[in-house]
Amino acid sequence: MKLLLDTHIWIWSHVAPEHLAPNVVAALAAQGTEVWLSPISVWEFLLLVERGRLTLEIGSDAWLDAAFTSAGLREAPITREVAQRSRTVKVPHQDPADRFLAATAQVYDLTLVTDDQHLLKGRGFAKLANR
Repeated sequence: MKLLLDTHIWIWSHVAPEHLAPNVVAALAAQGTEVWLSPISVWEFLLLVERGRLTLEIGSDAWLDAAFTSAGLREAPITREVAQRSRTVKVPHQDPADRFLAATAQVYDLTLVTDDQHLLKGRGFAKLANR
């Protein structure tokens, strides 16, 4: 399975794994699972740190390096195709970050792992609910 982690799922997996549902934990641990992350999630993470909504014991650059290395994350680049699809992807709101995540899942044929009700109502891309 090829999983694209929504920002909160990615952060929870490192700092609050108790927030992950058993189905998500099992999917992440399954043999052959590829775990992907969008640069949009890195951007959202940095905004959380800058705004004081996420406190780290180490610098954000060091945290990001450790998070990518320890989880063996693959990066899902934002391409022209992803940008174009972000405007046509079927999600029930206009949040740009969520639209980019949904479009990334669609373009790269990834399953978006999320707890976000708006994204779970989206269409045209695979989703795994954190339930």
